Parts: sequence; structure tokens; C-alpha cells
Amino acid sequence: MGNIHGDWPECSRKQKERNFMNEMADIAIIGGSGIYDTNMLDKVRTVDIDTPFGKPSDSITIGEHGDKNVCFLPRHGTGHRISPSELNSRANIFALKKLGVRRIIAVSAVGSLKKELAPLDIVIPDQIYDRTRSRPSTFFEDGIVAHIGFADPFCPEMSSSFVDIARSKGYSVKEGGTYVCMEGPQFSTRAESRVYQSLGFDIIGMTAIPEAKLAREAEICYSMIATVTDYDVWSEEDVTIEKVIENAVRNEAAVKDIIVEAIEKISLQQKCMCKNALAGAITTSHEVISYETRRKLDLLIGKYLEK
Repeated sequence: MGNIHGDWPECSRKQKERNFMNEMADIAIIGGSGIYDTNMLDKVRTVDIDTPFGKPSDSITIGEHGDKNVCFLPRHGTGHRISPSELNSRANIFALKKLGVRRIIAVSAVGSLKKELAPLDIVIPDQIYDRTRSRPSTFFEDGIVAHIGFADPFCPEMSSSFVDIARSKGYSVKEGGTYVCMEGPQFSTRAESRVYQSLGFDIIGMTAIPEAKLAREAEICYSMIATVTDYDVWSEEDVTIEKVIENAVRNEAAVKDIIVEAIEKISLQQKCMCKNALAGAITTSHEVISYETRRKLDLLIGKYLEK
């Protein structure tokens, strides 16, 4: 098991870092424990990573699939023990950046706000509406400001690939749509659900924000496979956690099927806007950025700062 900590003796730290460099990944999957298993990967191992923002949700599993290294992070931790509002998304995304990840496949169970998007359907959203209130959503603080572009929150390259794969396999998939991200962990009130529906939103969930924002700041491509489990509470049938879990489990095979082919087909060469999202975005004068902040964020900003 690999492990990187910041307070070891120098010789021990260097050895640990050499070991850690052997644990790199090209593609990351963020999802629930039921969405992923390791039987699609060879040479499976786990790494335990520290970040300047604390520990990620859990240890990260890494394995090989063909010529690509793939890692998996259980968003809510093993046993689904972390509430959406308590997720340390900054640590999660920073840890994946530390592993060298260039593409993130996010898997999320969602409620439908449209009759035509039925439970067990798949949505590849292209927009997000943020209704969260209490989640740290940027790496840039402590004397540094960066204004990234976020007009298109999901990577169009990856999303297009997911749609093509899902259709080729005969799954019921919607291309595009707006994901409204609520705070949670409670489900919506009827008033909220009906307002979201009247605004034309398509699906509702609790986890796309701040994951997508932080991935963009980290210059990692991020796209989502959203699986519909219910009709939220605007319909006659109320949403229950039992129904959500039941339909999420029923969706597992389809999601795994899409992910396996996506890993095989996705190019690691980023040709989209994601890979250079920070270019020109750092507005703070470089000379006033403190040494501590530079050191903390070097993985993200080092290439953009004057040496």
C-alpha cells in the first residue's frame, strides 16, 4: 500500500515518494460502492493519500485495464458513511490530481424532473445548476484568486463518448440536460421539486458540485453518467431511499458496461478546454502570493507562476 505524508523524516519521505510514483493512474472513477468492483482490473492495489486539504473519502484503488491505469474512489467512503454536505471534495480531487489522473468518470444516482426520463434511464448531463450552500468549492484561497471558465461544466469529449457507447449498446440514454445540485442530505420539498421542474431542469442530485468545479480548477476532464432512480417528489409517487437503492442496484450492470468500453475508447490526450483551464485565470499578482500558498498549490499552479 502506498502512502504519502508530510511529516516523515527526510530519508523516509523520499523513499515513500519513490514508491508512490509507481502508483499513478490515467482515468479515475468516482462513484458509490455498488457501481464498481475490481474484477475488470488487473494488478489491483490501494493507496492512502494525504493532501493539503486533508484526507479523501477513502483509500483509492488502482488497477490496470489494458494499457491504462484506472483508479476508483468511493465518493461517500466504504459503507456510504459520508453525507453529501460533508464530503471533502477538495481532498478527493487533489488526491486524483496527485495520482496523475487526466479523466474523471463520475457516477451518480439522480431523480428525474421530467416524465420522459424514467427510472433506469441514463442521462449524460451537459449543464449544472448549483443550489448548494455550505460546501468549499475552490482550491484558491489564502491570498490567491483564480477565475476559471465554467460555462460548460462537463467535458464535451468524454460526454459525447459516453452517449455513443450507451446508444450502441441499446441503453435508454439522454444526451445533455441540466443537473440541479441540491444541498441534501434530505430530499426536496414538493415546492422545490415543482419549481425545479418548472424551470426546465432535467435531473436532481447532491454530488456534482463542487466535484465538477474542482476538477476544472485541477485541469482534469470531468463527465458524469447519471442514472435515474425516481421521479423526485413532483409526481404522485414519493421518493424513498429504498426505491433509490433498489433502482441504483438495477442500473449497476449498465453503468459498468458503459464504463468498461469508455476506458478502452477514451483518449488520454486532452484536446478540450479542460486541460488549460487555469491559463490566464490566476488574477493575483505573482509576487504577492505567499510561499505557503505556492507550496500548498504547487501541483495546480506551479507551471503558471514565474520562477
